[in-house]
Amino acid sequence: MEQAFNTKQGRDWLKGLLSNSVVTVTFTKTDGTERVMNCTLKQEEIVASEKKTDRTKVVNEEVINVWDVDKGGWRSFRLDSIKQVQASI
Repeated sequence: MEQAFNTKQGRDWLKGLLSNSVVTVTFTKTDGTERVMNCTLKQEEIVASEKKTDRTKVVNEEVINVWDVDKGGWRSFRLDSIKQVQASI
């Protein structure tokens, strides 16, 4: 069954998965290339970073922000660009 990540239910499911484990997400970048990223929202995996600005970011429900465990920084991807999600257990 193909998961529709760009629905509220799909987004909530993915955020729950990311909160509990490192997830390998394959998606198409805006330039058309494919990217495979190991990412998470698990607090133990996220390195504390200094806040560099006081500006407030507008929440875009079509984009999810994640911690890239390989690059050690915050990255994002569009939910409608996801090709595959694989959780490591």
